[in-house]
Amino acid sequence: MKAAIYTLGCKVNQYESRVIGEALEANGYTLVDDKQPADVYIVNSCTVTAAADQKTRQHVRKLKREHPDSVVVLTGCMTQAFPDDADVLPQADIVLGNKNNAKLPELLEEYFRYGRRILAVEPHQTGDAFAPCRVRAFDERTRAIVKIQDGCNRFCSYCVIPYSRGRVRSKPLDALQSEIEAIAANGYKEVVLVGINLSSYGQDIGRTFPDAVACACGVSGIERVRLGSLEPDHLTDAVIDRLAKLPKLCPQFHISLQSGCDKTLRAMNRHYTTQDFRRLCAALRTRFPGCTLTTDMMVGFCGETEEDFEQSCRFAQEIGFEKIHVFPYSVRSGTKAASMPGHLPRKVKEQRAARLIALSDTMRQAFFASCAGKEERVLLESTRKDGDSFGYTANYTPVLVRTDAPQGSLIDVRITGAASDAVLAEVIE
Repeated sequence: MKAAIYTLGCKVNQYESRVIGEALEANGYTLVDDKQPADVYIVNSCTVTAAADQKTRQHVRKLKREHPDSVVVLTGCMTQAFPDDADVLPQADIVLGNKNNAKLPELLEEYFRYGRRILAVEPHQTGDAFAPCRVRAFDERTRAIVKIQDGCNRFCSYCVIPYSRGRVRSKPLDALQSEIEAIAANGYKEVVLVGINLSSYGQDIGRTFPDAVACACGVSGIERVRLGSLEPDHLTDAVIDRLAKLPKLCPQFHISLQSGCDKTLRAMNRHYTTQDFRRLCAALRTRFPGCTLTTDMMVGFCGETEEDFEQSCRFAQEIGFEKIHVFPYSVRSGTKAASMPGHLPRKVKEQRAARLIALSDTMRQAFFASCAGKEERVLLESTRKDGDSFGYTANYTPVLVRTDAPQGSLIDVRITGAASDAVLAEVIE
């Protein structure tokens, strides 16, 4: 039988889709692209924003409309956070939460046997252990994503993720080492460590975040270890000192800012100030010369005034992020912010998002221009139609270069200029 997986959302979801895929393959399924005919279609949902929920619903309905005789499975964060909403989506034949993904092969067997719709969303409980999971490879990828942490204890006022992911849970170090060793044996040179609140790793098992990073860096064959999104208040001087001693760690840090206005940060229930964030960025640039700092920023949060927004933009310019992921605030039912006063019209949020994106684009181009003349090592990921190879430096600068080296190679280049979406480079012979 053939199965296809459609994934929305973050790298954690990408990893979990691969876990689902390998479990299905182990049970005799053949994985195909989600645009091809299949017996089973799986939608792995995201629920960070209302737009993500809408995409999930639209895709489930589209799949059932176009493939009425196929089984449509809905899983992921949307079903876990809002099981009642998923229940009333009749186009989904099987609905399960991300806590139950490991049960999918047996649930499919049950569905094919009895033909009855299955709802299997089990709520997270305090004290849940990290669910065993591992991958061996990622199709058409030169880096492997490895989930080392799940859950969040933060309860930021706008965020539904603690409800969809439960409390902080961490992968044991022996399991992490074994998984990365298998990935290295399959030829991968780079791994990306990800989690829902990645830098909280170890809180539940008596370990620390640097313990996990050091474990990954210690695996023979892995030449680069990259980090997913990080929370700023977890990155203490002691953590930075330990990370700086790991030469395989890529000098790229995606640190979630959300707002450059202290008033807005307090309303969001974020656990730091702009001064804290400023000191952190300075410390990282001191300990990791040439590192890049990227971030997430939200606009249009409850009560955000025009001055608050402009203050946030000025702070972003001051820090000099190499890239900003911008998104407008989205109301999530069940969160504290949903009942806060001062919700802004969608048009205002969209206008502010467009302005911050324009600022981010300007900063991005300035960063590309500043790279001219630098010599870097690039991991090649793909070849474009025009024959140029595409890859990333250790600090995650995108590079276009003309070379005959195969995908997955690490090559040395000299940056010569910039395009709209990458720097241009030539091979150093």
